[in-house]
Amino acid sequence: MIALTDIGFEFGGRFLYRNANWHIKPNERIGLIGLNGTGKSTLLRIINGEYSLTEGSMSKPRDLTIGFLNQDQLSFDSHESILNVALTAFAGALKLEKEIEEIIQKLETDHSDEVLQALSDKQEAFEQLDGYNIHHKTEKILEGLGFTTAQLQQPFNKFSGGWRMRVLLAKMLLQEPNLLMLDEPTNHLDMPSIQWLEEYLKSYQGTVIVVSHDRYFLDRMVTKIVEVSMNKIFEYPGNYSFYIENKAERMELQQRAFDNQQQFIKDQEKLINRFKAKASKAAMAQSRMKMLDRIEKIDAPEDDNRQINIQFRIGQQPGRYLSEISGLSKSFPDVRILNNAEAKIERGDKIALIGANGKGKSTILRMLAGTEPYEGEIKAGYNVRQAFYAQHQLESLNLNNEILQELQEFGSDRSETELRTILGCFLFEGDEVFKRIKVLSGGEKARVALAKTLLTEANFLLLDEPTNHLDMRSINILIQALQGYEGSFVVVSHDRFFVSQIANKIWWIENEEIKEYPGTFDEYEYWRQKREEELKRNPAPKAAPAPKKVVEEKVESAASTKQVSNNYIQKLKKNFEEYEKKVVATKAKIQELEQDFSKPEISSDAKKVEELTRFYEAEKKALVHLEKEMEAILEELIELEA
Repeated sequence: MIALTDIGFEFGGRFLYRNANWHIKPNERIGLIGLNGTGKSTLLRIINGEYSLTEGSMSKPRDLTIGFLNQDQLSFDSHESILNVALTAFAGALKLEKEIEEIIQKLETDHSDEVLQALSDKQEAFEQLDGYNIHHKTEKILEGLGFTTAQLQQPFNKFSGGWRMRVLLAKMLLQEPNLLMLDEPTNHLDMPSIQWLEEYLKSYQGTVIVVSHDRYFLDRMVTKIVEVSMNKIFEYPGNYSFYIENKAERMELQQRAFDNQQQFIKDQEKLINRFKAKASKAAMAQSRMKMLDRIEKIDAPEDDNRQINIQFRIGQQPGRYLSEISGLSKSFPDVRILNNAEAKIERGDKIALIGANGKGKSTILRMLAGTEPYEGEIKAGYNVRQAFYAQHQLESLNLNNEILQELQEFGSDRSETELRTILGCFLFEGDEVFKRIKVLSGGEKARVALAKTLLTEANFLLLDEPTNHLDMRSINILIQALQGYEGSFVVVSHDRFFVSQIANKIWWIENEEIKEYPGTFDEYEYWRQKREEELKRNPAPKAAPAPKKVVEEKVESAASTKQVSNNYIQKLKKNFEEYEKKVVATKAKIQELEQDFSKPEISSDAKKVEELTRFYEAEKKALVHLEKEMEAILEELIELEA
């Protein structure tokens, strides 16, 4: 479909690609990846005809239609409703629809055969364009991307940049070009919308090229990975996980070739230095020098998954609870976020707060940080030292500071060697630490701000979309930093791979309450899918909902003097009995699952065994959590009745 042959493109005095080749075939779903600055977006602009090649050639069919979604389109503005903006994808059908309306009005006074024939012709053409379904198709895609039915009639210019980009994405999907190119589409989507887009693109009738740092998205959607690296374009069949395996082999071969060439160059330089001063050997030495100048240098392989060896220490150990939420309510003029919500954050909790945009995830972080007003109580625990990272932290960086200077002013007790080591972990090496903040990209600023956050020695972090602006290598480093972090945190993120690597509990907002799943994201996803399947079969299932923390009612001064009402003690006993029933039900479920392992139709199917194992592990974790909560209630009962 499109052939890029021996292409080169020079930008800012350096080549992004040199002698690179890429053949794009029909109906491929391609993930275009590479480190920030390697030229992924530039390559899409070349294909789109916006940039001209410095070297090489590109061939593509004349009738090829291309749709290109990129960040530049955020400048688009309109007073029209988002439905009407998306409907402009059907310009021809809309024109016919208007003409049909005008003819129908004309028929009120003119019943001539000419007018009737014109109406028939227009209606036939409109039907051929599937015009009678365009409104339904548009509404379906917009709602799939997260808009409510009521929002479809609201003005486009009333929405934020991320929601505007969703409308433009919907318009592009409706146009159905032969080649669909999407530059970081998941940056503006929440988890439900990303999952919807995955499924939509899997059945897209055309070729799709996606630039994305979302590993789960690439694993589920693409059939080929194309990497821009070292001025070349490398193709790998399969999804992102398959690419990781294949790249490791290529990296090993390239490392050997690089090492061999470096040794050869050293050997030649020794000979040159030895003989260049001798008249009889000077010609030979000169010839070897020219040969070294002409040799095509092999680059050292770039490691996207480098390991960091640094611990981000915490200043002091907190008490058991870092934060206790009770009776928490929050609402805005057009929506209620929480109503009398309860939750607790314990020492060691690494919580991912997930869900659709507009549900109040970032609002909860701000309330925990004390920067957002609320009704109810958020009680900070003993010895808690908190740090909050959000996108506005990028704006608080001193633009005139050098990177190292920015950290020195913030972490004044650290030596320059320590700070440079930390910056090296965040990919600022050598003289790069002397770059001024004002010349950094969005991703580089995010790395500086994250390094500052981890320098605080806080034992409780609040992180709002920390992977925004980061490439895969930077995300990998942040994952390692958080995995080695000894404190607790609550993180808001739509990056499923990131969440799966760092969280040991999942929070989400449902029915104006904070819900909790006591396990990893993968376990939560498996449980969620099972729950949805069960709800479809039985709208009122008997099974217990997702395990969540028991909210212990506060006993103020009366508790300390043992003057607790009998009603409260009875309520605790009732809670204990309810949890006892849940434990019995969960144990029965575990026993049932253990029996399923021995069934021939399951034991002979590796996929079924894997699914059953995941569900089994999730139920076991739920049991541990329930028993822990029972123990806490029992301890309080013993204390109160003593």
